[in-house]
Amino acid sequence: MKKSDFYYDLPESLIAQHPVEPRNASRMLCVDRNTGGLQHRHFYDLAEYLNPGDLLVLNDSRVLPARLYGEKEGTGSFVEFLLLSQRGDKVWEIICRPGKKCKPGARFSFGGGRLKAEVLEVLEDGNRVVQFECEGNFYTALDDVGQMPLPPYITEKLQDKERYQTVYSRELGSAAAPTAGLHFTKDMLSDLESRGIRIAYVTLHVGLGTFRPVKEDDILQHHMHTEHFVLPQETADLINRTKAEGGRVISVGTTSCRTLESAAQRCGDTLTACEGDTDIFIYPGYRFRVVDGLITNFHLPESTLIMLVSAFMGYWNTMYAYRTAVQEQYRFFSFGDCMLILPDMKQLS
Repeated sequence: MKKSDFYYDLPESLIAQHPVEPRNASRMLCVDRNTGGLQHRHFYDLAEYLNPGDLLVLNDSRVLPARLYGEKEGTGSFVEFLLLSQRGDKVWEIICRPGKKCKPGARFSFGGGRLKAEVLEVLEDGNRVVQFECEGNFYTALDDVGQMPLPPYITEKLQDKERYQTVYSRELGSAAAPTAGLHFTKDMLSDLESRGIRIAYVTLHVGLGTFRPVKEDDILQHHMHTEHFVLPQETADLINRTKAEGGRVISVGTTSCRTLESAAQRCGDTLTACEGDTDIFIYPGYRFRVVDGLITNFHLPESTLIMLVSAFMGYWNTMYAYRTAVQEQYRFFSFGDCMLILPDMKQLS
């Protein structure tokens, strides 16, 4: 398939610039994975589509306030850092702007000196490796000084940092939020568990490669970014039990989906705890081994994420659902509305 096969026309006015309140008031396009049938609901209706014994798998990664604005020591000129991945104790790979100021040995200050950094190395792709300095805990200083690394299509300032975190986030390490989980409230999770819906967690630290465009028109020529994931034994056991008892494993987000399918590639059909890096690329033709249902936001045209959705519920079903979402004025992307995709969805029969 070609990249252009996954294009759809999206009016800029439908790109959500801020989250809805409360979290679970977002709209939810319900799609039957098998037939492509559609129903328009809200996220707070989710329980109506789930059965006791179903399992929701959530990504508990927490977003780092990874965008830093500061100045170059000696000149006071402006600089912006974006943290990508940790290389060592207070050593990070970053993107910096403007790059000409970030040569090896250059030093920078953030938050009036709360954080300082020195460039150690310039990598082949233009990223930098820097050593940070601070008094006390690095992550505390980062939380004080840093800002949320919102995607480039969000132009409005975020007033509350926690609105770009899921209510269950706990493992620091993401450069972007696992946005399908932003719709849950703590009360909603408790209510689902009281109804017999199982909940389990994986960790996948979302990288900025999530927003990297597919450049080659032949999608098979695209090389996926690598992200680190952890599948705990407790979650593996719950998945195996759910499958054995006839329940459905429902992935909350494409990151959870990529984690589960990566684990299946390593473990086979019976999952066990595993951890590692994954660059799995899921596109139409892929056979899903773990995931039966998917909750996901609406993704950018021609992105690897809409390709994953197309693999899950079929290309024509996906493009029809997206065209319908545009016609019905759904809100798109990170702060937007979502889709619930299930096989043989009883409410749509």
